[in-house]
Amino acid sequence: MKMVKKIGSMSVFALAMLAFSACDDTSSASSDETDASSSSVESSDSDDSSSSVSEKSSSSDVKYSSSVKDNPISVDSKSSSSVKSSSSISVGSSSSSKKIDSSSSVVSSSSKIQSSSSSSSKDGESSSSKQNDSSSSKKEESSSSVYTPFDHSQTLAGAWRIGEDRYKTFTDPRNGRSYYYITITGTDTVREVASVTVMAENLNIGEMVPGENDQNDDSKIERYCYNNDTTNCDQFGGLYQWAEAMQLPSRCNTESCADLIQPNHQGICPDGWRLFNFNDYVIVINAEGNDDGVKGMRSTYGFSGTNSSGFSLTGAGKRTKKGGFDSLKENAYWYLPEEYEGMEETHAHFGVVSALTDRAPDRSRRDVKLYGLSVRCTKLEE
Repeated sequence: MKMVKKIGSMSVFALAMLAFSACDDTSSASSDETDASSSSVESSDSDDSSSSVSEKSSSSDVKYSSSVKDNPISVDSKSSSSVKSSSSISVGSSSSSKKIDSSSSVVSSSSKIQSSSSSSSKDGESSSSKQNDSSSSKKEESSSSVYTPFDHSQTLAGAWRIGEDRYKTFTDPRNGRSYYYITITGTDTVREVASVTVMAENLNIGEMVPGENDQNDDSKIERYCYNNDTTNCDQFGGLYQWAEAMQLPSRCNTESCADLIQPNHQGICPDGWRLFNFNDYVIVINAEGNDDGVKGMRSTYGFSGTNSSGFSLTGAGKRTKKGGFDSLKENAYWYLPEEYEGMEETHAHFGVVSALTDRAPDRSRRDVKLYGLSVRCTKLEE
């Protein structure tokens, strides 16, 4: 009997041990499943509820925060291409393989978003660039249209003073600039009646150089514009050193070039024209109908004249020997095609008419060749 009880007790103990072992195995398996699940997804109590997914794509440094729902994958079109993006993700299955596929889809969709964003950015830059170009173009057009070319007819004498149709026009083929000119009849240096056809405005030809530079490039015509402003050249003509006006080598400003001076010297005047000389000046000041002397040579346009000769001088001023500018609207200067006797290396004859006095020029006047003065041209007789 005691033996039966002992066997019964052992049986109960064995059964208890078996049950305990089975329970421990079940617990271990459940724990393993939980660990496997948590390694990929941190979920809430319910599979139907939304879950937060934190993933790092091996093909991208972008970090995504996603929302999981029971519908097809969707990506918010408003997602930006910044480092952190937000996407809406729905997963039809809870299996890890599906989640990996979804993650790949996210990256792919994100890449498309980034590409679209990049494209939009480029388009934006292109659009901005076009707008800037357009704006720049408008500004350039605006700035180029700010200055209206000077109307040189304003400086001419009125028909009521000198007669109808006295002025004609000539276009210099070298730069397309048009000039008014007039034929004036008067008496010359020997008091004989003579006529001269002269430009009624100063010559404007050549490439502008700064006032501080000499005009020493003999390969082209150079000019000064008063205060280095081309609008002054348009209104008053260019200013030229003596050798430049004469179209002689620049060395002729500091040495005598008497052997290079020609009768009816053309200088920088257009073909068919020559430089204005002293005899031309005498004919103009003694023009028929000009009872005002020097005042009759000056324009009524800002130069205190009556312009009864029709010559229409304006106060173009000069470029000084040191490279400055002086006497705008006060004096008109021009070189004569003659070196000054006894100082041929450095000086030439010149003429001057001032708004401040009615003193007439005389042939004995001289000036340094390195000044910058105006140029008038006379038409060659046919």
